[in-house]
Amino acid sequence: MKDFVFYNPTQIVFGEGKTSEIGKYLQGQKCLFLYGSGSIKRNGIYDRVVESLKKHDVKFVEKSGVKPNPVLSFVYEAIQTARKEQVDCILAVGGGSVIDTAKAVAAGFYYSGDVWDFFVDKAKITKALPIYVLLTLSATASEMNSGAVITNESTKQKFNIQAVSLFPKVSILDPTNTYTVPQNQVANGSVDAIVHLLEGYFTKSYPNTPIQDGFVETLVRTIIATTKKILENPKDYDARANFMWSATLALNGLTTAGIGNYEFPNHMMGHSLSALYDIAHGASLSIVFPAWLKYNESNISERLANFGKAVFNKTNSKDTITAFEEYFHEIGAPIRLKEVNIDKADIDKIAENAVSLATKWHLKTYTKEVIAKILELAA
Repeated sequence: MKDFVFYNPTQIVFGEGKTSEIGKYLQGQKCLFLYGSGSIKRNGIYDRVVESLKKHDVKFVEKSGVKPNPVLSFVYEAIQTARKEQVDCILAVGGGSVIDTAKAVAAGFYYSGDVWDFFVDKAKITKALPIYVLLTLSATASEMNSGAVITNESTKQKFNIQAVSLFPKVSILDPTNTYTVPQNQVANGSVDAIVHLLEGYFTKSYPNTPIQDGFVETLVRTIIATTKKILENPKDYDARANFMWSATLALNGLTTAGIGNYEFPNHMMGHSLSALYDIAHGASLSIVFPAWLKYNESNISERLANFGKAVFNKTNSKDTITAFEEYFHEIGAPIRLKEVNIDKADIDKIAENAVSLATKWHLKTYTKEVIAKILELAA
């Protein structure tokens, strides 16, 4: 195991009925209440949150309309609202898109320049508004990490930020709040969480990490099993609970602590698909990941075989890749570009877009030509 520093200050409040406790953590403050398209009003979560906020003397100003692929223009608007209303904190009620938006707004609140400066590494985040989370969709683990991803519509770049000040202070995880999540979003969340776990598993620089390997394999098995149960019975509490916690653990820093250097090439390519075509993040990953495995099979064949044995009961690398594709297909996730109406002729454009993020993330081996070759395996 390599040397590491693990730090995660987010307090997790997990369990049924915990939604009604959100107000006590914001006691006496004024918050910017961020959410998405309004589904929280239809499923009753909004009413429970407002009741709790009022009970604990929390003043709030609402800002709805966060998109599934959150965009920079909305971040600009929300920053202006937060400043005008002189809020003390941000309450994000939603999934990763809402939480990531909250983090971008929190970072931009105190900054006199363009918040996009943080995304292109022109400035560093030194101060941010406190962030509180009520999770309604499990996928990204943004509820327990310090990163965020936003799409700049004008440049077609889906870039990230990260800072210690962006860890949420408190995140409430109530599995019952995910009962009404549509099946396609369940599938997307499943893929996202799995690929979060496997980016490090397959790209790590240090081989002797049995704790992390076992942790990853157990979480992936759990995500696969609970996803199937949720798709059969959306109100299976134990399945929702185990899926929710697994997705959070998938990217809170634990699984990669001690594995040495690792990379996120699948997210690099997936972000370009989302930026250019506005397709769901999970769908972009279910397309890219099997193709990436095929391209790299000769280099990771032993690890693929080991993973296949531990998770899919397969004995070789090729059968493991096939098992991934079969699972994605079973849950309704796309595995080819054509399934989301992206023509093979667009591969050059996608690769050109992805190179900018590969450069930002120091993925030196991922040239435009390499990225294009991987994408051709997904055509």
